[in-house]
Amino acid sequence: MNMQSRPSIEPPAPRSLEDTGLTLVMMRDILLKTMFRMNLDQVTELSKVMCLPVNVVQELVDKARDQKLLQATGTLHANSGGEMGYELTDAGKSRALDALSQSEYYGAMPIPMAVYGEQVKRQSIRNIQVTRDMLVGAMGHLILPDELLDHLGPAVSAGRSILMYGPPGNGKSSISNGIRDAIGDNIFVPRAIEYSGQVITVYDPIVHNIAEELVDDPNNLRRTSNRYDRRYVLCERPTVITGGELTLDMLDLVYNPTSRTYQAPLQLKSTGGIFIVDDLGRQSEPPQALINRWIVPLEEAKDILALQSGEKFEVPFDTLVIFSTNFHPNEIFDKAALRRIFFKIKIDGPCQEDYLKIFAMMARKRKMPLDEEALIYLMKKKYPLIDNVYANYQPIFLIDQMIAICEFEGIPYQMTPELIDRAWANMFVREETIVH
Repeated sequence: MNMQSRPSIEPPAPRSLEDTGLTLVMMRDILLKTMFRMNLDQVTELSKVMCLPVNVVQELVDKARDQKLLQATGTLHANSGGEMGYELTDAGKSRALDALSQSEYYGAMPIPMAVYGEQVKRQSIRNIQVTRDMLVGAMGHLILPDELLDHLGPAVSAGRSILMYGPPGNGKSSISNGIRDAIGDNIFVPRAIEYSGQVITVYDPIVHNIAEELVDDPNNLRRTSNRYDRRYVLCERPTVITGGELTLDMLDLVYNPTSRTYQAPLQLKSTGGIFIVDDLGRQSEPPQALINRWIVPLEEAKDILALQSGEKFEVPFDTLVIFSTNFHPNEIFDKAALRRIFFKIKIDGPCQEDYLKIFAMMARKRKMPLDEEALIYLMKKKYPLIDNVYANYQPIFLIDQMIAICEFEGIPYQMTPELIDRAWANMFVREETIVH
């Protein structure tokens, strides 16, 4: 990532309790719950767990002491520079248990929704300018026609929705991953956000990859964690990939009735990054219903979520949504839905020239020697059987089949018309009626 661009998107660390944007009651309760659940008694330990500067945690501890919820233990920890220890009073324990009965959330302080919205604008996916060189660099392993990059480049730079459609096996998923690699910078992901007193956890180690720059060097005079709000985690721009398993309820807040906390839905976790809906049309929900769910977010850059109480609220929607389907768009969408998808790009099979380039590249990777006679046989005898319709997956499929046969027969890797026949037989299933 360009280090010069970093300061402009760094959320500033709070210098006081007021700077956090949270109510004093909420912060006090999270402090008490954290001490109670994690058995912590030092401000420096609490600072790390609650992701607040030491002076801000000390300010919170002092306020809790004024309310007789905490007391100093009277012991100084020799192994931590003579730091004072604190413990919950009986009133503090009672308040901690009462707060835990309302919500089990403790640890990192959340970010108020409005403050998070400002951070989303600072690091918006729409602020990224993707150049042709960046796309080519990320997709150098794919052989793509120039006109495809002509369409993809503006679509990615705009940060708007993209529909990729075309016959299966031509790299729609690989292109989606290439787009993700081309963007390749870092953003700040909140550990949790707060709305109306409710906490919604966002950071998810399954979705978010921590950027290396986050690791502090204790010998470095300019510690990175002092420069930005540690309630955020510096991560690579996220990518969420869903396929046939996607259902509409996966796009709603996930409520855990045991802990009485919320987890962000998939599209909120992908904020600032890419959400890929692969194999659209294979889900249990009709494609039109899925698109209808996205209409407001795609047009207005905001999503509507609901709490258990039924109260609805807005969250930022700053995501490059890529839909990928093997169906023709007119088969699965009405005109209104298609109009709302900003870019529609057909991903077709390769021409014969590109097909042969892919074949040669894959053969080289697999250490399979090319044979002119076998290739001529493939192009003149086999492909006319399927009207010379080429697909990107076919070269690797045929080569791997021939490798498997050679290994079984105990012969060196080779390409012959006979091996082409045997490999071809596994690529297609012959039309026939099975008698039961």
